[in-house]
Amino acid sequence: MNRPAVHLVDASMYVFRAWHSMPDAWHDEDGWPLNAVHGFARFLCELHERERPAHIVVAFDEALDSCYRNTLYPQYKANRPPAPEELRRQFVTCKAIADALGLNVMSHHEFEADDLIGAAMVLAREKGFRGIIVSADKDLSQLLQDDDEQFDFARNTRWTHAGVKAKHGVHAHQIADYLALCGDAVDNIPGIQGIGQKTAAQLISHFDSLDALLDRVDEVPHLRIRGAHGIALRLKAQQADARLFQQLTRIATHAPVGEAQPPFARTAVDVSRLTSLCDTLKFGPLTRRRLLAVAGVTA
Repeated sequence: MNRPAVHLVDASMYVFRAWHSMPDAWHDEDGWPLNAVHGFARFLCELHERERPAHIVVAFDEALDSCYRNTLYPQYKANRPPAPEELRRQFVTCKAIADALGLNVMSHHEFEADDLIGAAMVLAREKGFRGIIVSADKDLSQLLQDDDEQFDFARNTRWTHAGVKAKHGVHAHQIADYLALCGDAVDNIPGIQGIGQKTAAQLISHFDSLDALLDRVDEVPHLRIRGAHGIALRLKAQQADARLFQQLTRIATHAPVGEAQPPFARTAVDVSRLTSLCDTLKFGPLTRRRLLAVAGVTA
């Protein structure tokens, strides 16, 4: 029998998705766009209608350029253009909606949403709960254990730790080490020169971890891997880089989760604030009714 679940939502993914997919059809009284807000509100409604989460964390990325990873490696995510002000303003409003609905909203100027999700998941486990990670982000798969799930909401697909190897060629607990080797273009982590995804999966599968691989790098030339001798030389030359990249790809499960208490039950709904937001954001009657239903209020 499955343990009770905490839903851990990678909110920024769904704000960005709404920003890129929703038409520029709504604006506030000062003319700023509201498309991401409208799309995110619909996402929260759909999540509630499909999952009915009683325990939930909604984690936002606030550390856009102040994350501790940027201190370790200034090029981290440097390939991404800064979010325009039109979007930054909407992140604040998306947080306000989630907070008014009584969802546990988390953000931190030094830790990313992934880290907050990881920390919340560890704390929830201690209370006997499993995690349902609502995100398609492959980085988050490293958190999966036992009957935890990852839920790609847009594609309506789910997998447990047992399904990670079929997707990425390594087990869930090996994802961070795998990405440290082959790199992650999304986060501007280059990985080790000449090691692609297939080779990284072969190496991590054989040695089980990056630490073991680097400790036993003299064994690499004897493996039945194309270019094994050159790979060993590059690993020796770039060992410090590999360990740095490992720090970047590992989720920091010690991140502070604020005042929210595990197992992160929903808190009291602020109906007055929610109603005011519906007015200010020009939500139509359908979205308004759906949000009030999430709040447990009959329109």
